[in-house]
Amino acid sequence: MFHKPLTEIFPAPPAGVDPAALDESRIPQHVAVIMDGNGRWAKKRALNRLRGHKAGIEAVRETIRCASDCGVRYLTIYSFSTENWKRPKDEVEGLMELFAKTMLAEVDGLHEEHVRVRTIGDVSVLPDNTRAAFEEAWEKTCGNDGMTLNVAVNYGSRDEILHAVSAIAREAACSGSVPEVSEELFAQNLYTAGQPDPELLIRTSGELRISNFLLWQIAYSELYVTDVLWPDFDRYELLRALLSYQARDRRFGGVKK
Repeated sequence: MFHKPLTEIFPAPPAGVDPAALDESRIPQHVAVIMDGNGRWAKKRALNRLRGHKAGIEAVRETIRCASDCGVRYLTIYSFSTENWKRPKDEVEGLMELFAKTMLAEVDGLHEEHVRVRTIGDVSVLPDNTRAAFEEAWEKTCGNDGMTLNVAVNYGSRDEILHAVSAIAREAACSGSVPEVSEELFAQNLYTAGQPDPELLIRTSGELRISNFLLWQIAYSELYVTDVLWPDFDRYELLRALLSYQARDRRFGGVKK
């Protein structure tokens, strides 16, 4: 269900993109986004990579607002992977500071729009101020009933899968019995427990890979890849992704009737 009129959500659509074609009954419940291209965006402008990350904040802001207005119930954004620690130290430190400042600056606005903020990934190793900013956002918004924003930070899907396996093994050791490991039990031990799997996975910058993101959860997600670099991703690019999703026939391994 749209939370605002389409003319308000998409006030100035570019030629060839018709917001009226969007079917409110077929909006994906859960959208996941691999936000890629900040570094290339900066390089094209002879700027350092951190400037690209800062430019990407507006794209994050607009995507969150637009997704919420369109009726998306869960939005998962890939902010920092377990592999990203390999980047230059000054870039990593700058990113951690940027996460903290941005979260603190945005949380009041997100709260006003009833967005619930949570993190997925191992936040225990984040710098104290970064971890504290995410914890403050969670505490302030945990009672909200609007869209859930999952910020994947220090997240890697292989780590998540190992975390789930370890949790099940610990429970078995404590109880003295080995449970039947079903898909449902396994999913209950993932970071996204209790949430529907993403119906739509968006990746920007044209890269054709998953990058260790939600490997279990995206088994049947529709993939949408755009050449647009993340700082240039706006509500109309999200609209294009939603329209592409709605044009597909999702069969989940079955045959077309």
